[in-house]
Amino acid sequence: MIYGCIRNIDDEKQQFSARLQKGLEFIKNSDFTKMAEGRYEIDGDNIYATVADYDTEPKNQRRPEAHRKYLDIQYLAAGEEYIGCSFLSEQNELLEDYDEARDLVFYKNAVDEADILLNPGVYAILLPSDVHRPGCAVKAPGKVRKVVVKIKL
Repeated sequence: MIYGCIRNIDDEKQQFSARLQKGLEFIKNSDFTKMAEGRYEIDGDNIYATVADYDTEPKNQRRPEAHRKYLDIQYLAAGEEYIGCSFLSEQNELLEDYDEARDLVFYKNAVDEADILLNPGVYAILLPSDVHRPGCAVKAPGKVRKVVVKIKL
């Protein structure tokens, strides 16, 4: 997992692959207040973004998840949420088998999970080795506008 601030991306982007740079530039240069919810193609199925509005929930109501084919850049355009982060581990108990069509697997638990705070301007890059639990309320459930850039590995 990589945690950063989008305002610093011009100074830091040379450290990232071309695909990650493209995803981060999309976030930096987009006005998400003017975009509808939905999917936005950046480079076909190789790099795309989804914009979604939703309410955060108490952490115990959210499920840890992981992906295999894509990494995520998660960014909040509005609101705040915690994302629980952990590493893949044999101690993580499987909740649902891997769904290849959705590139998604859910777990019952996440061993040694740490919470990171996402708020506007902050992004998290989540790799396939990162189990994450997005959409967790900070103090109380609240509305967020989230952008997730998916980058095919």
